[in-house]
Amino acid sequence: MLFWIPGLVLLGVFFWLFSEVLTPFVLGLTIAYLLNPALLRLEKLQINRTLATVFLLTLFFIAVILLLILIIPPLYREIAQLVQTAPDFLQALGDRFQPYLNLVQERVGSGELEQNIRDAVENNISNAFSLSSSILSGLLSGGAAIANFLSILVITPLVAFFMMREWPAMVEKVDNLIPRDSYDVIKDLIGKIDGKISGFVRGQLLVALFLGIIYAIALSIAGLDYGFLIGLVSGFLSIIPLFGSIVGFVVGVTVAWFQMSEITFVLIIAVIFVCGQLLEGNVIAPKLLGDSVGMHPLWILFSILAGASLLGIVGMLIAVPLAATIGVLVGFALDKYQDSDYYEST
Repeated sequence: MLFWIPGLVLLGVFFWLFSEVLTPFVLGLTIAYLLNPALLRLEKLQINRTLATVFLLTLFFIAVILLLILIIPPLYREIAQLVQTAPDFLQALGDRFQPYLNLVQERVGSGELEQNIRDAVENNISNAFSLSSSILSGLLSGGAAIANFLSILVITPLVAFFMMREWPAMVEKVDNLIPRDSYDVIKDLIGKIDGKISGFVRGQLLVALFLGIIYAIALSIAGLDYGFLIGLVSGFLSIIPLFGSIVGFVVGVTVAWFQMSEITFVLIIAVIFVCGQLLEGNVIAPKLLGDSVGMHPLWILFSILAGASLLGIVGMLIAVPLAATIGVLVGFALDKYQDSDYYEST
């Protein structure tokens, strides 16, 4: 306790102080951790670790670039279309709910209710658009943002390369620091933590990627406005199990209803998300995850939101590994408590 609690406090202070420059290092570490199993397989084929590292990183970044080339053009078109048509969509939304507002106004008896609601909606919409334009202009013109982006492009591959090449040496150094009298217990805990983290990093991210592609293609073929954008966002949010499909279902069905007002079209969009969820639960997730993650969706959601609130992007990247670690350690502490004399005596 005297060693670990101050150590964790210092680690938290370190992340808080240097969160703005840690993004490429955390991304590089994540990529190295993601590709390490494939690197081990290449090593078993008697391939030099440095050459295998260069080969895997080259394939990885080529795949990422090709994916971005395929995704960015249609995504840009739909975002531009959404920005142009958002006022008309909001007007249609207001017109659709106008009878309900009139009914409420009749029941309440306040002639100012409708105007107050309209003013509130218009003010919030204008604030949202001004905030979005400010963020966009800052991203495009801010020198610090451009420098950070360039640092990610340059530093992330370097960090990933050195981490992958020197992974066995780092593991050996950490292994030598483990107290010998608690070696077996600590190694068992590390193995459980690694199983949960690897299950999420190597599994849930691939699940989200597959779902995003499936939803985007299916919704585009169905003819849903902004279907490609809705599908990708739903897939990205599927990093949190069930959350992405629920959000995508609600948004997709709502857009489908305002687009055509036909129950058949709405049912088609709903079926796409239901089939996607069934595909995830019965085919994709069992193949990629198995029982390795073992973290409740609410715990994952809380950890990501808390990490983003405290440390921004870096907090989001380290949130799930930290949540998995806390989960394993708390489970271990509870087991020890239930095996203790104190528990039996109470």
